[in-house]
Order: sequence, then structure tokens, then C-alpha cells
Amino acid sequence: MIQFEVKSPMEPEAVLEALTNFSEHRPELWPAIDPKVYRVHEMTASSALVTEGTDVMGGIWATELYEWDGLGMVRATIQESNFWHPGGTWELTAARLSGGGSILKVTRNRRPKNAKSYVFEVMMRVVGARILARELLKAPAVSGRFPKLARPSSRAGRV
Repeated sequence: MIQFEVKSPMEPEAVLEALTNFSEHRPELWPAIDPKVYRVHEMTASSALVTEGTDVMGGIWATELYEWDGLGMVRATIQESNFWHPGGTWELTAARLSGGGSILKVTRNRRPKNAKSYVFEVMMRVVGARILARELLKAPAVSGRFPKLARPSSRAGRV
């Protein structure tokens, strides 16, 4: 399990709105998502079944069930992946900071599926929190530096 926290200049509602924005602009909000892999399979008011991936290590993808409670937490549970066993999760909670912005707490718990993912997970247990925190801070949805078309201003832009 990997856990870390980052501070964002964005209010918690804005981060959570971006995290649950499954429009065609999602890869702009979260640049680690490869637009060629990104696919929304189904969506409800409090969940989405989505395939996302990256070209890291020759290509990693996962179909995850995103669920959110409307109270500051989003959880993604792996349904299928070329890298991890089903059931692995990551969870993000967002809370308001007194001076503005938010504190984001992330918990990631994934089980490797093959030799390549096992090596990756061993490395992630050593340096993963630092790498994942840095990558999270690069995301416009967390940094507040939005591409012009991707600004999450309303739920109307959601799939």
C-alpha cells in the first residue's frame, strides 16, 4: 500500500469535479491518461466504468470502476488490467484547507499480475509515494493550470 498527501491551490470541490469528469477532456485534466486508451463504458450519477492507461513500461491499462460519495472521496477499483489483479484500488479524499485550497490524501493498493508488474510494484513501494505525488501535482486539475477547453466549470460538461 502506498499513501501520500499533497496540497492543492484548488478547492476540494473543483478537484473532485475534475476527478469525476469523464468527458472527452479528461486526458487534458489528467495528462498521465493516454487519450488513445481512454474509454468510458458506462456512467451513473455516482459511478463510472472507465478504461485508462499510459505508455509507461510498454503500456499499462486498467478498466476501473470509479465511485464517489459526494462527501469528498473518490475510489477506483480495478475490474480488469494487463498489469494488476482485479480488486486493487486507489482512493483520493479532498478536504478544505483553512487558508484556501485543499489537502488531497491518496491511498493506493494494487496487486501485481505478472513479473513485470511485480518489479514495478517493488519499485513503487520504495519511491512510489514521491513519484505519484509529483505526477498528481502536475495535473491541471490539481495545479489549477487548466488547458483552455478542459476547465471543469460545471457538471454539464460531463458524459
